[in-house]
Amino acid sequence: MSTYIAFLRAVNVAGHASVRMSDVRDAFAAAGCRNVRTYIQSGNVIFESAERSPGAILQRVRTKLRDVMGDAPEIILRTAGELQELIRRAPFKGAEAETGIKLYVAFLSQRPRSRPDFPLVSDKEALEVVGMSGRDVFVVSRRKANGLFGFPNLFIEQEFGGTATSRNWSTVTRIVSMCPKPQASTKIKGNP
Repeated sequence: MSTYIAFLRAVNVAGHASVRMSDVRDAFAAAGCRNVRTYIQSGNVIFESAERSPGAILQRVRTKLRDVMGDAPEIILRTAGELQELIRRAPFKGAEAETGIKLYVAFLSQRPRSRPDFPLVSDKEALEVVGMSGRDVFVVSRRKANGLFGFPNLFIEQEFGGTATSRNWSTVTRIVSMCPKPQASTKIKGNP
């Protein structure tokens, strides 16, 4: 039995794809997932499955979510081991002490065709991509001229190509704390 984390893209954000997390949990359970839990309203789902094919898991979950939502959101999947390794590597070491910033991880659905030079900056959105590991991109967000923090998702999708979903670093660390410990450094088949 493996522990997975599903990140649903654009769920309960600015009035888009509104869904109750209890309905999301029920959809995952109906798709054969076990010990299904959610964290906050933005579509973070922790679950267990004996299924070894992430594609098969996602196909069943998307079918069930389509029944609930009318359309299936994009879902990006990671194993608990992958996220535990991400936390262990401390990708924001040094930046965490800086005040007035937000730290994000953008989870890519696939590896980009090419790896850009870092740092990668968006002055307009006050974002600085400081690195990446596999399909995970690390972003520092600062306040824009309007006082709001830049949100990295669209910038990341444009720069890296493909689908991404972004989570605040504190959300990622909280999700990892909810997973069984320790977990072998398992990776989803085909992931670097």
